[in-house]
Amino acid sequence: MRNQLIKLFNDNRQSSAAGSGYRVANSAGEEATVYLYDAIGGWWGITAADFVKDLAAITAPTIRLHINSPGGDVFDARAMATAIRNHPSKVVAQIDGLAASAATYVALSADEVEIADGGFFMIHRAWTLAMGNAGELRDTANLLDKIDASISADYQRKTGESAEQIDAWMGAETWFTAQEALDHGFVDRIGASANVENHWNLSAYAKAPKALTERQPVSESVFDHAAMERRLGMLERC
Repeated sequence: MRNQLIKLFNDNRQSSAAGSGYRVANSAGEEATVYLYDAIGGWWGITAADFVKDLAAITAPTIRLHINSPGGDVFDARAMATAIRNHPSKVVAQIDGLAASAATYVALSADEVEIADGGFFMIHRAWTLAMGNAGELRDTANLLDKIDASISADYQRKTGESAEQIDAWMGAETWFTAQEALDHGFVDRIGASANVENHWNLSAYAKAPKALTERQPVSESVFDHAAMERRLGMLERC
């Protein structure tokens, strides 16, 4: 079976390349703003290395982390989540549209989690990319089992739900509306509806709701072109 994480990255190359899905603003002010509007990890998403470096440079007492992400690589996301937990500032995660897969544990690592009215929150088993021989791939699979257990524990702490319930939701690829995410304790409150277009291709997922599979055209005006410039700069250094 084709690796679904590769499919997620490949299907969303246009969305990631159309403009910057990641930027940091006002890092030394009273409230810094971080936009995570991209896939996580891989060739076309925001990497943990960039995120952790930029987060460490923020001195503002409060960080507002805006999220609209289809998910991505579990290891990049876990590294990002650890950096958020260890940061001395108060971090408020604001899900403006979608927090799916790996993006959910980035969100839940914040001190407070808010989701926009009309937003979605999806949990499932962890994904990653792996190469190697049979033994190395078995080691990766075993590591993913441990990651799933760790993620499940995080969800349990946040929601108060049982391990059995969380594991059932993860195994079923469960999509929560904003109200359902609040009712089950994944988020702390529902905010105003955000003016965020759905330009993600979610065909890598088996159960994406119809409201999210009817994509809007990618707008090049959503952000500046910093992300593409960053990627081009990386290629020029190679």
